[in-house]
Amino acid sequence: QVQLVESGGGLVQAGGSLRLSCAASGRTFSTYVMGWLRQAPGKECEFVAGIDRSGLSPSYADSVKGRFSISRDNVKNTVYLQMNSLKPEDTAVYYCAAGGGAVTIHPRNYDSWGQGTQVTVSS
Repeated sequence: QVQLVESGGGLVQAGGSLRLSCAASGRTFSTYVMGWLRQAPGKECEFVAGIDRSGLSPSYADSVKGRFSISRDNVKNTVYLQMNSLKPEDTAVYYCAAGGGAVTIHPRNYDSWGQGTQVTVSS
């Protein structure tokens, strides 16, 4: 498995931006598809964005399309989530996750998870 460490969360006003980073350990980062998922208080964990091994095929939840952008750097073993036009409903703990299959919206199909980073958007 790969170890993942997120950073970049914080408090931001509605309409603002944040960039999350997720650093992966090990030499096998490029063999994993990567995802960003989030969990708000009292809600289930939900898929936000995913990216394939090459970094050429991102996918997004409808709720973040046009506002969020996922990318990866297989040399730096890092995946990013650029979040623009943030809304209060984006408030959640954001997790980086790695999977061995295809990009999926299902949290259970990701094998390795980071500890999460809190994103809070004030109105």
